[in-house]
Amino acid sequence: MKILLIEDEPKTVQSLKQGLEEYNYTVDVAYDGLIGKQLATRTAYQLIISDIIIPGINGLELCKALRSEGIQTPILMLTALSTTDDKLEGFEAGADDYLAKPFDFKEFLARVKALIKRSNQTMIESQTLKFADLELDLTSKIMTRSGQKINLTAKEFQLMEYFLRNQEKVISKAEIAENIWEVEDEGSSNLIEVYVNYLRKKVDKGFPSKLIHTQFGMGYILRQE
Repeated sequence: MKILLIEDEPKTVQSLKQGLEEYNYTVDVAYDGLIGKQLATRTAYQLIISDIIIPGINGLELCKALRSEGIQTPILMLTALSTTDDKLEGFEAGADDYLAKPFDFKEFLARVKALIKRSNQTMIESQTLKFADLELDLTSKIMTRSGQKINLTAKEFQLMEYFLRNQEKVISKAEIAENIWEVEDEGSSNLIEVYVNYLRKKVDKGFPSKLIHTQFGMGYILRQE
């Protein structure tokens, strides 16, 4: 079970990470919200645990951003802010549970187990990314548009998934290179153009509306026109 912990207090990180690993959880750590968001959009986690008051973007903004991108991974908020209004704000941002500091590790672990169990039960339902008439099933690795099956190579599938997780946002070639090819190389620009063209031929050709668009000098964007 893989967990993302977003927390900027080193002692808290050490304590929670060590405790979770003793129960055979794998824990990735981010010390600010921006890095946490990057990890959450690139890796499939069973649970995200985040403090609210963290550098970069706070936990509430992070939660809203992840939900707006279609990421339904359960989120457990940790914070010293424990009034009813604070909890309501957290739930309205998209959090699944809320634990006020200080807390007992046994209670924390019980919340973690409950959220992961719930996540596992609904995993199949949340494994489809949608935009307009396009659907990408992450379990069966099948993409359809208007009910028509479209065959993709493994790399095309990765690229299409990234577009869908960042729909209606401009994505630069550098971002694609780093997240899909895991390199920071300007030389990958031509390769990215080739793969985007491959996708366009499969996703847009023969359909009345185009979904993959070029933002000249900036990158690409998935939007309906």
